[in-house]
Amino acid sequence: MKSRIALASAIGIGMAGAAPAASQPLLPLPPMGFNNWARFMTNISESIFVDAAEALVKTGLRDVGYNRLNLDDGWSTMNRAANGSMVWDSKKFPKGFPWLTSYMKSNGFIPGLYTDAGRLSCGGYPGALDHEDIDWNDFKAWGFEYLKMDGCNLPDSSEPVYREVYSRWGQLIAKDPEPMVFSDSAPAYFSSDNGLTNLTNWYTVMGWAQKMGHLARHSADIQTYPDGNSWKSMMFNYNEHVRLARYQTIGFFNDPDFLNVDHPSYSLDEKKSHFALWCTFSAPLLLSTDLTAITDEEVKYLSNKDLIAINQDKLIQQATLVSRDDNWDVLSKDVENGDRIVTILNKGASAGSLTVSWERAGLSTEALLGGPDVSVKNLWTGETAKTAVASGGITASDVPSHGTAVFRIAKSVSPVTPTGLIFNTLSMKCLTDDESGQVSFKACDGSDGQTWQVRQDGHISSLLRPDKCIVDDQGNILSSSSGDSTDVWSYGVSGNLINGNSANCLTESGDGTATATNCGNELGSQVVALPVGVIVNDNKGGLLSDL
Repeated sequence: MKSRIALASAIGIGMAGAAPAASQPLLPLPPMGFNNWARFMTNISESIFVDAAEALVKTGLRDVGYNRLNLDDGWSTMNRAANGSMVWDSKKFPKGFPWLTSYMKSNGFIPGLYTDAGRLSCGGYPGALDHEDIDWNDFKAWGFEYLKMDGCNLPDSSEPVYREVYSRWGQLIAKDPEPMVFSDSAPAYFSSDNGLTNLTNWYTVMGWAQKMGHLARHSADIQTYPDGNSWKSMMFNYNEHVRLARYQTIGFFNDPDFLNVDHPSYSLDEKKSHFALWCTFSAPLLLSTDLTAITDEEVKYLSNKDLIAINQDKLIQQATLVSRDDNWDVLSKDVENGDRIVTILNKGASAGSLTVSWERAGLSTEALLGGPDVSVKNLWTGETAKTAVASGGITASDVPSHGTAVFRIAKSVSPVTPTGLIFNTLSMKCLTDDESGQVSFKACDGSDGQTWQVRQDGHISSLLRPDKCIVDDQGNILSSSSGDSTDVWSYGVSGNLINGNSANCLTESGDGTATATNCGNELGSQVVALPVGVIVNDNKGGLLSDL
């Protein structure tokens, strides 16, 4: 394995602009549609998908974008045919897969299928191990255009084995002129959900998943119907998801799992937050619910065109954390026309209000004062209002417990600076500035000392001390006026934040001190998340290019 230092070039950090000119990716926007798993699990049948198609058409959900119908585990017989092919269960699918996929396509849907990379699927059905070629060809011949690849029952649980087995599918994708969309579940088997306290393998698997497929399931399954606590389940996946924004790029999506809309443990506000957060992330919107019983309230929020628009925006930025404390998370991102999205999540037990300053939204009050009032649209109500610059920012009023406010700030006279938390993705502690100039990692508290501006020239300063920039002072991280002219930083998909002078990486020491030390291989003490909009340098000479 080659050094991960090569991931970040010495040119510093810049702002990500529009999508680079390139051939159209196979999956340019996050998929939307239906999957049976979280609602029906292996109780799968032809009628579920015919009914789902009819319901999506009747409710208008297909016409706002929910146009994929993906079969999950349990569709096959328990044994392969004599020629090695998988066999669909004719009791569950009496008309067969060619009929079903033709029916789906004739009604405006794209068919998708599940299999498992191991010997057996998670439900105990035949897996694809050592049958990759025949399965790939059969699935395509049956009419499927999307393939979810689970990761149960591989020969062992090591990263090299997962990498070798999944790379077989990567090779099939690479040589097929018309490949299926490939959804890779391998990262989920290395996440913190598996009790792991060293996440190096998780990051490594995310890296090669990004290079060979089109989306990756990265953590726990969302809570299945009807048991358990869905809010807790959703928030677990949300907190895994915010660690991984650096991997999302044109043609590849981080996947925090399904929208389990009808789980009985949710309140309506919690369901709406689930949807709004996934939209803010430009994450897949795959419904896993009984569509024949979907309510008018559910159809209404799932059809919100303003929220779907930011999910399907061509920049496909995954929103990142601006600030965090015990009760509130604030996230932001850009969209293609230059507008800014600000999403405010109330994690607390009671309703509340929160103001997000213009600077936290990535804008400049000084620049805004030179222009008109700021146009801000509430994406839940659809109302647009002119907000006075002197108000100091945008206010989310009376956000219910576990509710979410989402605002779209129209492009203004202010430049946009990537702004938000820099946090260790293992400890989840936030890089923190203070008036003394000492920089450390502490519990996230929503303060200006934890909200950082990452400038186009590679300098980084906190909102607490905007005229000071972080420097590597012989291994100690300080915020200093000298940093404005000396220390430039660069960021890689490895998660390393690298100093251009010393080539050392920002590191969280055992006592929380922020230091700069030799860069290791995706070490828990060195992998950090930065605000979206910062350029993420690719690895041209290491692990990811080896597939």
